[in-house]
Amino acid sequence: MKYAYTILYVPSVLESLEFYEKTFGFERKFLTEEKDYGELRSGETVIAFASKQLANSNLSNGFMVAKQNEKPFPIEMGFTTDDVEGTIKKAIDNGAKLEEAIKSKPWGQKVAYIRDNNGFLLEICTPMG
Repeated sequence: MKYAYTILYVPSVLESLEFYEKTFGFERKFLTEEKDYGELRSGETVIAFASKQLANSNLSNGFMVAKQNEKPFPIEMGFTTDDVEGTIKKAIDNGAKLEEAIKSKPWGQKVAYIRDNNGFLLEICTPMG
């Protein structure tokens, strides 16, 4: 068994790909001709985006929609970097919203939380020891 990908359901797959490319430097792996599904290379695990329309065609009972102005879902995606401050600034410049400012944890890790351009919760932190 291998964890292969995470798919986020979004209003615009192209805008989501562009946010993650500009903010984190991830490389586009795939985008359908219809622009309703796309993937990014982010290391071992792919980050994928599906349009809400495509998601609705797969899930007959629907799903909750992420929104920047509501409380985040009880899940986060974590990204490690040596430059938490610079990454947070770049994310905000590209449409993210700061959720929690950078804090230093007792074990030495710097951690901050943002909401991406769709409202998904992202942890931006330094690597663990």
